[in-house]
Amino acid sequence: MANFFNQILYRPIFNALIVIYHYASFGDMGIAIILLTVLMRLILWPLFHETARYQKLAPKLQSEIKQIQQRHKDNKEEQTKALMKLYKDHEINPFTPFLSLIIQIPLLLALYGALNDLFKYTTSINLLYSFVPHTPTLNTISLGIIDLSKPNIVIIIIAVVLQYYMAKLALPEHEKGVAPSQAERMSSGMVWIGPIVTLIILIGLPSALGVYWAAFAAFSIFQQLIVNYRLRDNGRTSKSDKGVGRPDGLQ
Repeated sequence: MANFFNQILYRPIFNALIVIYHYASFGDMGIAIILLTVLMRLILWPLFHETARYQKLAPKLQSEIKQIQQRHKDNKEEQTKALMKLYKDHEINPFTPFLSLIIQIPLLLALYGALNDLFKYTTSINLLYSFVPHTPTLNTISLGIIDLSKPNIVIIIIAVVLQYYMAKLALPEHEKGVAPSQAERMSSGMVWIGPIVTLIILIGLPSALGVYWAAFAAFSIFQQLIVNYRLRDNGRTSKSDKGVGRPDGLQ
């Protein structure tokens, strides 16, 4: 299993990072890490897009889910059918977050291993494919001032702030004039969990991982903004389709 993980994920990621470093980053490992992060997110765009969409819509469906569970509490089969219809009507898959997590964890472990091996390059050089440039050393000083092998408080702060903003964007929009529900209050409080976890994890790790974390959060913000815009646009279209705001009231 370990060898399968190394050959399928860890080694390809390590080689991709070295290729990007040599050909697309101007010899700056920090830029190479950012470009690798963007490349990975583009490859996984459909999955993460659906995950972001699910996180935005799911809290809004909680009241309907509870009604279905209550209405079919004595018939699990009908309850399941009703729930599946609800998800289908809103074009979301309840298993999306689990699939996303299953994919993200191995990728994060592989990337962590690849970044960690940057600082043991003389011993990990044998992992490179034959077509990848073999050089005796790598420059791990980014922008001429950031030592990627050591923690960097500036990188940590940037990652924490981006993580917080990413979590805020994922919150469902609250309807004006309506008191927030208990679920909404809990969700608002949970936006701090990501930044706190980010701070705890990155405080003692090489800033190379912090650069990845910040780039990951920045791309996620970009993706969430697209999801939010499309959801708002769909909402406006839906109201228009129902004749809302039209003088004749026709559909």
